[in-house]
Amino acid sequence: MTRPLSRRQALSAMLGGIFAFTARGAGGADLRGIYPIVQTPYTKDDAVDFKALEAEVRFLDKTGVHGIVWPQRASQYQYLSFEERIEGAERIAAANEGLRPKLVIGVQGPDAATAVRYAKHAQKLKPDAIIALPTRDKGEFDLDEVLAYYEEVAAACDLPLFVQTTGNMSVEFVLGMAERIPTLRYIKDEAGDPIERLEQFRKATKGKPPYPFTGSHGRTLYDEMLRGVWGNMPASSWVELYVDCWDHYHAGRHTEAIAALSKALMFVEQAVAYGFPALSYVLHLRGVFPEYGVRGGLRPLDDSAKKALRATYEFVKPSLRA
Repeated sequence: MTRPLSRRQALSAMLGGIFAFTARGAGGADLRGIYPIVQTPYTKDDAVDFKALEAEVRFLDKTGVHGIVWPQRASQYQYLSFEERIEGAERIAAANEGLRPKLVIGVQGPDAATAVRYAKHAQKLKPDAIIALPTRDKGEFDLDEVLAYYEEVAAACDLPLFVQTTGNMSVEFVLGMAERIPTLRYIKDEAGDPIERLEQFRKATKGKPPYPFTGSHGRTLYDEMLRGVWGNMPASSWVELYVDCWDHYHAGRHTEAIAALSKALMFVEQAVAYGFPALSYVLHLRGVFPEYGVRGGLRPLDDSAKKALRATYEFVKPSLRA
């Protein structure tokens, strides 16, 4: 005969179930704030510098970020081998152990089978969530194929899922996917005008999942916070400025929030002009990256670009922490 549970045992079992349910994102909305994309450092020989990658994780913890994400566009995921992504995810998870930021691992691939392999590996690492672009990072898509792709990824891993939108992935399409994929809790929305689409998400979801994050270097972060954005995924290089904008805004200090974002936008204009090399160079200036090369045959920074980035860095340096 089975004995009835004591009151303490029943409460413990109930709470344990709640915590397990939330840990896998089934009902939790605890991933919120500034989640920078971790940049990938390289050695002089163009190998991934895993020691510098680990150092970047510790650096980001000191900046006060709420979470970290790797590998995505700013990480140059498309130029990383399968083996580099596996080792990088493991190194980042280990380096982030015991630190404050939440961890989101990117699992997108050129096809569903590859993305499933990444998702199954992420499951073993137990990050707080996974994130995936479609099979490429821009262009028009067959939306039935996109849905099937995300269904396969979600079936391989029970962690909360961020879907990163691009191309012709409409708000209506994303909301329809969320009805079919229980773990689809969050969106990183970069498929159109963020202000207009945030309004669409807000009216449709009414504070329920999927919760919208944005990217685009946080250009309109202040306006997005007015519209209830759940978070932003900017570059890592000057991320404290976004953190300060976010924290000041949510503490009611709106003037300070605008001041912080205005400094970030000086860097953003340079990032638009010079691309990913600018992001790595600023991390080099900050002592995080020994080198600042990137992959993909991108145009290297000339002396004038470096001079401009150094001037901006010196100007905002009093507002940086790490």
